[in-house]
Amino acid sequence: MDLNQLLYRHQISLMRADAAASPEARRSHLGLADGYADRITELQRAHGAEMAEVTA
Repeated sequence: MDLNQLLYRHQISLMRADAAASPEARRSHLGLADGYADRITELQRAHGAEMAEVTA
């Protein structure tokens, strides 16, 4: 998955967490967002980017 796809999925997960109907759904979406944030950070580091970490 490329950086743009990861950024998109991260944002969608955050929006779904915000709109979640239950605490369980919110936690699930935030967990996905955390995973995408980790992958974004790894990809940036692998390409030598010195950017702030993405957080949920």
